[in-house]
Amino acid sequence: MRKLPQPEVEALHSDHRHIHGTVFDAEGDVLVRVSDNPAGYTIPPHSHRQIQLLCAFSGVVQINTERGSWMIPPGHGLLIPARLQHSVEMLSDVSIKSVYLLTGHDNLAERMLQVLGVTELAHALIIEAIRLRDALPDDRKLALVLELLTAEIAALPIRPLGLPIPADRRLSALCRAYMAAPSVNERLDDWAAKLAMSRRTFTRLFQRETGLSFVAWRQQASLFACLPRLAEGMPVTQAAMLAGYDNVAAFTTMFRRRLGIAPRNYMKASLAR
Repeated sequence: MRKLPQPEVEALHSDHRHIHGTVFDAEGDVLVRVSDNPAGYTIPPHSHRQIQLLCAFSGVVQINTERGSWMIPPGHGLLIPARLQHSVEMLSDVSIKSVYLLTGHDNLAERMLQVLGVTELAHALIIEAIRLRDALPDDRKLALVLELLTAEIAALPIRPLGLPIPADRRLSALCRAYMAAPSVNERLDDWAAKLAMSRRTFTRLFQRETGLSFVAWRQQASLFACLPRLAEGMPVTQAAMLAGYDNVAAFTTMFRRRLGIAPRNYMKASLAR
């Protein structure tokens, strides 16, 4: 990923501060905002007084918090709780559409920090809300669009794309190294040996730190590695190799199990948006 020139980074930081300020000062119960960012840019840690549904309409972003990391591929979003510090890393050129909701939506509580699939209806409503965002506050059509959008957000399907990062320093280092170079040949016993732990002690630690088994976490990390490339049009065979698979069929099975869709169909949907 290319390194952005510092003047460009500063200009992007300035744009983000402006957007953050307008969101903070806004009086509406539901707001929509647009942010287009280049690959390699990271929005510094910040928080909002509203719940944020951050949607990637194109490109792939990674949201990092003290609670873990979440990858947002095209056509997906993440519900971020109010006042939670988070940074946003652009893994490719990204078009972000965000919906901000004032707190009080108890029906969304169980969906916080879960990756959600953005339905065609939600996609269309967000686009229409953006088109109408300069309308008068009492505009009837805007009110109806935002009301329906809020209801649709509560019904968006959950996608298993979270990747918890351990707080334990040594285990975190192993996890981050794996994310940089995934391989299905990595074994739990090898990681336990690197930390001078028994298999049982390591298994307990890994489960406590991530909430996942070692195999489930490894599969998720492999998926993280290949999603940005698939969204950009990389052939499935190459994506499978990047994810550490030398068997395309095994990769496709894992991909379908995790996302409910075959890699080629995912590519078509991503590139069509």
